[in-house]
Amino acid sequence: MFTGLIEEVGSIKAIRRGDSSCVLTIGCGFVLEGSRIGDSIAVNGVCLTVTSLGSTYFTADAMPETLDRSSLGRLAAGSPVNLERAMPADGRFGGHIVSGHIDGTGTVAEIRRDDNAIWYQIKTAPGVLRYIVEKGSITIDGISLTVAKVDDESFSVSIIPHTQKMTNLSSLREGSLVNLETDIIGKYVEKLMQPAPEERSGGLTEDFLRENGFI
Repeated sequence: MFTGLIEEVGSIKAIRRGDSSCVLTIGCGFVLEGSRIGDSIAVNGVCLTVTSLGSTYFTADAMPETLDRSSLGRLAAGSPVNLERAMPADGRFGGHIVSGHIDGTGTVAEIRRDDNAIWYQIKTAPGVLRYIVEKGSITIDGISLTVAKVDDESFSVSIIPHTQKMTNLSSLREGSLVNLETDIIGKYVEKLMQPAPEERSGGLTEDFLRENGFI
């Protein structure tokens, strides 16, 4: 579990590619403190397992499923990546609940300044947008952000210069691909609102709500 508060911006030192997978070697420093083989570190919002580590790097395997659902397959040597270690039980919960399991990707449609703020407009698929609500939480490349606007094709966030400076947002350009994770609470609520298999023929009806004391 993560909070979406980036601890460090690392860089890709090497990528060893297989037929449909890869091994990433990620240069970093701060997130290595206290980390061990088998620990989870979010890389651009993707939860990966540390398979080896040294004084200035760690390695992680990216499976075909991971590459299919994220932008990790487009990384190259030198690419900056947002890094966050899993949240300790005694840590502050400064962002929101982030699982590190990417829902899909989006494309940066526009970047513009607004006084001291920077706006990022992200286009993404309808299946991802359905879980994004104005003033709700969204994770972009592992960064916990607040949705400022949303429409049928895109959503926008407004960030402060500090956030841009401390993450890889400063390296994004229009057309850049980013990893997206929507708020997990909305997905659970949708699942629980669906009727059980034996009840699906009727669905959620006024009679059902009345029988169960909701009306």
